[in-house]
Amino acid sequence: MNQTDLKEFLLIGLSKHPSLEPTLSFIFFFIYLMALVGNVLITIIISADPRLHTPMYFFLINLSVLDICCTTAAIPKMLDILIMKRMAISYSGCISQLYLFTAALSTELILLTVMAYDRYVAICFPLRYTVIMNRMACVLLAGSAWVLGCANSLTHTSLILKLSFCDEDTIDHFFCEIPPVLKLASSNTFVNDVVIVASDVLLGMICFLLTAVSYTYIISTIMKIRSAEKKKKAFSTCASHMTVVSIFYGGVIYTYVRPAFSDKMEADKVVSAMYAIISPVLNPVIYSLRNKEVINAIKKIFGKQTLSQRT
Repeated sequence: MNQTDLKEFLLIGLSKHPSLEPTLSFIFFFIYLMALVGNVLITIIISADPRLHTPMYFFLINLSVLDICCTTAAIPKMLDILIMKRMAISYSGCISQLYLFTAALSTELILLTVMAYDRYVAICFPLRYTVIMNRMACVLLAGSAWVLGCANSLTHTSLILKLSFCDEDTIDHFFCEIPPVLKLASSNTFVNDVVIVASDVLLGMICFLLTAVSYTYIISTIMKIRSAEKKKKAFSTCASHMTVVSIFYGGVIYTYVRPAFSDKMEADKVVSAMYAIISPVLNPVIYSLRNKEVINAIKKIFGKQTLSQRT
């Protein structure tokens, strides 16, 4: 049974330098606004244009929803700390934030692997692509990612609810994330640490390896294409996903795969900001600016399709 006596935690925030807070407030409010607008816009564009109703864009809509969840879980409270100086967060609020963020993070790890598989089928088996990646298969793959991600988060959250937090109440972070919250527990966290390692192996390492294997086959297949133009086109369909994977996996592996006893909290906060804040902002930019189909859909929605055809 949970023996927690604390009713709230105190979040230190992103910086311990008060002089930087006004600047950080503006920066992160702008980032949050860009993340919301960018991901909502991508979702609307894909939904509105029938030409984008393909497996790749279906998964991209799911990615946009997850990015909105990540930023919404982390940034509003951080702005509350920076602007209103309200560092306190209730115990239930902290647990809710931890669950939402971990669920979105876990689901995104799996979804990026699914997207790598989608690109593998598209490049290596182009003639069978529509058969393999049919509507039912896409729904099952995306649904499985959401179910597994939420189940993983529920497991971690349930174990944290069993811990005691009686002495220390200050979290040296800008939101409630598993590693910094576990550091405050006054009871034994051995089971939590074991489950984190297991989760790292299953969701982190295996997903990363599956993604790496997919791209090994993809690159091997592309290199066999004789036409330089076709090679370029094939690489362009994968470049956006490869960029997103590199940014996202780098931060997640650093934070969750390192030993639980590491005390580099300042570095942790910077890295967490990469996949919790920066990555959700960059994703719609990467997928739109590097994708002619999305750019054409944007022009069509804003009534500029005729101008683009003339040029």
